[in-house]
Amino acid sequence: MKRLLLSAALLLSAGVAQAAPIPVKVVVVANWENGADTGDAPGEFQDWVEREHLDEKVPVRGAPDVVRRNKDGLYGLVLRHGVTDLAAFVLDPRFDLTHTYWLFTGISGVDPRVASVGSASWARWVVDGDEAREIDDRTVPAGWPYGLWAIGATRPNQLPYDANHFGSVTDMKQLDRAYPLNRRLARWAFELTRNVRLGDDDAVRKARARWTGFPEAQKPPFVLEGETLGALRYWHGEPRTQWARDWVSLWTRGQGRFVMTNMESQTYQKEMRAFAAQGFVDPDRIMVLRTASNFSEPPPGVAVTASIGDEGPGQVLAFDSNQRAGAPVLHELLAHWDRYRDHIPGRDDTP
Repeated sequence: MKRLLLSAALLLSAGVAQAAPIPVKVVVVANWENGADTGDAPGEFQDWVEREHLDEKVPVRGAPDVVRRNKDGLYGLVLRHGVTDLAAFVLDPRFDLTHTYWLFTGISGVDPRVASVGSASWARWVVDGDEAREIDDRTVPAGWPYGLWAIGATRPNQLPYDANHFGSVTDMKQLDRAYPLNRRLARWAFELTRNVRLGDDDAVRKARARWTGFPEAQKPPFVLEGETLGALRYWHGEPRTQWARDWVSLWTRGQGRFVMTNMESQTYQKEMRAFAAQGFVDPDRIMVLRTASNFSEPPPGVAVTASIGDEGPGQVLAFDSNQRAGAPVLHELLAHWDRYRDHIPGRDDTP
């Protein structure tokens, strides 16, 4: 009897160990949340949890209380501990992520020349603004616009020509600071949502009136295409906005335009590319949607120190826009999974 029980236990454990991983269709990723995931003041995750009914918590080793899902198979992931949570989910052997679509979301500062607070932008590139050489702008050589330039170059607005990155890099590709997304997928998502009616707010509407001479900043929130620049430092002001426009144009070889600025998108895209290189995820199924909570510089006549960090009512509006603009894409993927599992939308071979 003991032998029979032992054999049964071994067979049971082998069956558990060999259980097929769960195929995950779609994951929406948020960066942070205020307090609880439901029922209080919202952060980047709460609108997704409540409106998409992400009612089931999914325990993940090393990332407690960060993953949820709904009955339709939509997963939600809030990165309370940054890349640690992302890695814990991706590396969990219970999940098959080889056909998974990812929507990385979040609020951002926006260039007032291209969009307004509350607007939502689908990115074609995520550009890394962290790794650069820097000197004080007050000490720059004559003719330089600012004291920021690419490692491996000799002045601003010049791509690297020397692969020596503190003596540690021999491949020029490692110096690239633009992470390309699937442009056809991004265009498909944009076309699907370009006419989505985004919310508005009286306080935000009143604040828009201060942006005389900036017609895009004075528009009600809308959906557009444009790049996101990630940098760990929280910069602000017209000179740095000009740097951001130049930096995005430089690294996308003039094909991209700066729209949104935030502090984490570059980190997560770098991590996702590492996972893709190991076969855990498909990089062609990654999307990035950022929504504007504030402008990247002050309105005319306002001091830069008086506007930095002033996200105010725009933050709640940006949370709302994120879910409104992103939801139709996720719903389409889930509703027609038989089509999109093997055919990425936007490709010429998509049925």
